[in-house]
Amino acid sequence: MEGILCFLGPVHSPYCRDIGIFWLLVSSLFVSSSAILMDSVVSHSTFTCEPIGLRMCQDLPYNSTFMPNLLNHYDQQTAALAMEPFHPMVNLQCSSDLRPFLCALYAPVCMEYGRVSLPCRSLCLHSKRDCQNLMDMFGLTWPEEMECSRFPDCDESYPRAVDLMTSANTTDQSPMAVQRDYGFWCPRELKVEPELGYTFLGVRDCSAPCPNMYFRREELAFARYFIGVVSIVCLSATLFTFLTFLIDVTRFRYPERPIIFYAVCYMMVSLVFFLGFLLEDRVACNAASPSQFKASSVTQGSHNKACTLLFMVLYFFTMAGSVWWVILTITWFLAAVPKWGSEAIEKKALLFHASAWGIPGLLTVVLLAMNKIEGDNISGVCFVGLYDVHTLRWFVLAPLCLDVLVGVSLLLVGIVALNRVRMEIPLEKENQDKLVKFMIRIGVFSVLYLVPLLTVVGCYLYEQSYRSVWETTWVQERCREYHIPCPFQVEQTKRPDLVLFLMKYLMVLVVGIPSVFWVGSKKTCFEWASFFHGRRRKDSAVNESRQVLQEPDFAQSLLRDPNTPIIRKSRGTSTQGTSTHASSTHLAMLDDVRSKAGSVHSKMSSYHGSLHRSRDGSPPSHRGMEERPPYGSMPRLNDQSRHSSVRDLSNAPPTNITHGSSMNRVVEDDGASA
Repeated sequence: MEGILCFLGPVHSPYCRDIGIFWLLVSSLFVSSSAILMDSVVSHSTFTCEPIGLRMCQDLPYNSTFMPNLLNHYDQQTAALAMEPFHPMVNLQCSSDLRPFLCALYAPVCMEYGRVSLPCRSLCLHSKRDCQNLMDMFGLTWPEEMECSRFPDCDESYPRAVDLMTSANTTDQSPMAVQRDYGFWCPRELKVEPELGYTFLGVRDCSAPCPNMYFRREELAFARYFIGVVSIVCLSATLFTFLTFLIDVTRFRYPERPIIFYAVCYMMVSLVFFLGFLLEDRVACNAASPSQFKASSVTQGSHNKACTLLFMVLYFFTMAGSVWWVILTITWFLAAVPKWGSEAIEKKALLFHASAWGIPGLLTVVLLAMNKIEGDNISGVCFVGLYDVHTLRWFVLAPLCLDVLVGVSLLLVGIVALNRVRMEIPLEKENQDKLVKFMIRIGVFSVLYLVPLLTVVGCYLYEQSYRSVWETTWVQERCREYHIPCPFQVEQTKRPDLVLFLMKYLMVLVVGIPSVFWVGSKKTCFEWASFFHGRRRKDSAVNESRQVLQEPDFAQSLLRDPNTPIIRKSRGTSTQGTSTHASSTHLAMLDDVRSKAGSVHSKMSSYHGSLHRSRDGSPPSHRGMEERPPYGSMPRLNDQSRHSSVRDLSNAPPTNITHGSSMNRVVEDDGASA
């Protein structure tokens, strides 16, 4: 009744004062624990029996407790905050069993290792029954974790006599005798809402801290500027490659066309890292909330739209770039081993594009469905596998290793095939030099791609091997600050080196720069000069390397049967005592014969036309004979020459024109650049 009067008017009494205090505490939930005697309480690291520091649990039959308690509070400070709403109820003495029951849960008696004493169910039922009316008055409910059905069915006070005997024996033992390992406990500052689905160190509803948990702020600032500079360099190189392709889209055909798409992929990768440099940690990290005791934490999942977009672009084009490199080795293999032409390879372009864009797209969708996005508070972007080792293993390491294995195998087979052509087929020295230069270009380009990629794979493997050691070291260094259990029996501690992460980011970006090596040539300089002068240079003649490698004798050598004897052919010269001419000479003769045939037809038409007009009485006209034929024939032609020309045309042997392999097309533009 007096409690109701306290709400109706100002009643000056200790009872009303307690009611007011209780209401303020309930409305503010958890407040500062300055009123609690916690001066002697420090965060535990060895899980020994420790003195009770909770004010509510003073003057009990026992004076030592252990943590974590029965409600999974990992230290007495956390337990004190959780007990705060019950203080007015204990002061109001709504039940004599409430205080020992609460202390049995929040500060249980310390017993020997492995033994826990639970309060009896009767103690819980009496406390709940006696204080139910007061709880209903203030709209409170009995906590679910304190449900009475969870306790043993007995009717004894707490602590029991046997508990006190065990407790006395325990206090005489060494504190090390009761050490326990409870694993990682998520600090209060790093806890997040359950609906976000965060996970950190195997604990749900927990997130990694921001800034990075391994490095200092000055180290992170240096790393961010380093990544920004490298991303600008890579972006410039890949953008130059792509723009060179746009100036003359017909220049790069298969099998070298995948280099352009490869450059586009790493252009997007470098662009994302550059955006991460500009955004710093505004996307990769969640903002701190001091009013809710929340520290800045790493973004996870797809709830952050900007982080999700950065992840999709970065992961998709990273995987697509590696797939395009594999496709590049496939096209080289098809051109070098089965001798596919450029047109034949280009017919498979739809399949190449479906694989290069479809496989990374499928992996990206799977990761989005699994909600495995993680913010990178070093580079400022969002990626996968930064804190989840299993995701790193299956969605990053496995695809990259598979691409390296397939690509290197096809590349080696293609180089061996080209080397066999160089060694077994006698070519002119000029052709030999061009082929050697082309093989050198393939080798250098492949090394410039594989060395950074293998370095990235090595960094990921090293990071995966030592990730648990780094995490244990971090927990051991920060457990007292966060008031969480410290690791038990740590065998090895080690912090990661910043150089390792800088090397990883450097190689991720540098892997896109080799595309400049392929387009870098004199012809590229001429094309850019013509572009800036506002005109397009039209080649009046075939490029030197194209002319050499498109000659039919070289093409026939590549396409010949291994059992067919080799007949050395050259341009207009004979070898081995024969007078055999190159097919190119036959092509020239065929053009000359066709020119003569056209001239004969023109002259005969003019001659018959003049005769027909003379028969009709009109004067003969020699205009047709004076006109210059379209193919530059002689202006006058007698009957003997006409008949001999016709005989030459009719007796001309059929000429077979053989197209060269697509390797001719690969070297044709930039053969001299090596």
